Amino acid sequence: MEASLYAAFGLGLILGIKHALDADHVIAVSTIVSEHQSLKWASLIGVSWGLGHTATLFVVGLFVIGLRLTISPRVALGLEFLVAVMLVFLGVSILWRSFASERLHLHTHAHNPETHTHFHLHEDTQESHSHRHPLNLMRRPFLVGLVHGLAGSAALMLLVLTTIPSPLAGLAYILIFGFGSVGGMLALSSLIGLPFVLTARRFAFLNRWIRIGAGTASVAFGLFLGWEIGFQQGLF
Repeated sequence: MEASLYAAFGLGLILGIKHALDADHVIAVSTIVSEHQSLKWASLIGVSWGLGHTATLFVVGLFVIGLRLTISPRVALGLEFLVAVMLVFLGVSILWRSFASERLHLHTHAHNPETHTHFHLHEDTQESHSHRHPLNLMRRPFLVGLVHGLAGSAALMLLVLTTIPSPLAGLAYILIFGFGSVGGMLALSSLIGLPFVLTARRFAFLNRWIRIGAGTASVAFGLFLGWEIGFQQGLF
């Protein structure tokens, strides 16, 4: 029994790492990481996402394993649809910030004897606030991780309930799974952060379009996921 339990824990660690690489997780974290120019902060964003994800799974696990509750298929679909909505919101947010760096205003030229007034578009060169607030910075990826944890809780709880022999072992499995997802997302967010860090100062134009690409991908994938869950899988 102990050997099989250790094997299950080892599998949980591997599945946790693999789970961090799911497409919706990668896209969500990419949109958040794209707004930062430091590899340290990119890595911390991944850790914060993983902690939020694990916190949700553990709390849901307490109710499901302790009280033998079940998550209905419709509720599970609703939680996954919430992820789709969140991806669209994150994508729109980063697109707004990317294009808001340019301001449109009326510009007046005096050419004697005439004066011309026209619209003028230019980049806002105001420097960003350089002092980071870790708690504020980590809040959004933590909340995004919470939502992803809710969406993935149904499948994980079904696995735990059918393969883990005791409640304590089930909760331990969830924590090990979460540890794997934290590690996987730490590595992934660091890799995702590299192109943003490398292009932030010397290639500002390229950096901006990479951010726009990340935002567009998030919106597109969120819409696709919402359509698939809402209509293909029968949520609506």
